[in-house]
Amino acid sequence: MRKILIASHHKMAEGMKDTLNYITGGQGDVHALSAYLTNTPIRKEIEALLKDTKDEDEVLVFTDLLGGSVNQAFFPYTSRPHFHVITGMNLPVILSLLLKSEDSYLTAEEIQSALHDAKEQLMYVNEYVANLPEEDEDDE
Repeated sequence: MRKILIASHHKMAEGMKDTLNYITGGQGDVHALSAYLTNTPIRKEIEALLKDTKDEDEVLVFTDLLGGSVNQAFFPYTSRPHFHVITGMNLPVILSLLLKSEDSYLTAEEIQSALHDAKEQLMYVNEYVANLPEEDEDDE
């Protein structure tokens, strides 16, 4: 089974999960961890989310900031089998990996490919639009 954990400071994770559910119709086993909204230590919140996870389960964790405390709290789990932590999350990368077949475990190459594709969607639209080829006046 593949479990998706979206973890962030404050409510970004909940918003991302809500948007994913809207787009996919609630597909996948997706959970959100919105850190620091309660007095519960983040490590306890992570333990609660992972308590039913078995070694054969695949876990994809998406966090907001590389150097952030939320991301750092997942470092100890990276030695687990089939446990992947991806930071700098965005909707395209989560969506891409969420919709991958669960027939086999994701490879590092598949994850890197999804990251590459998601990075391609990060752009300055003003410049992108300014560089689009102009339409032929004859086409109007």
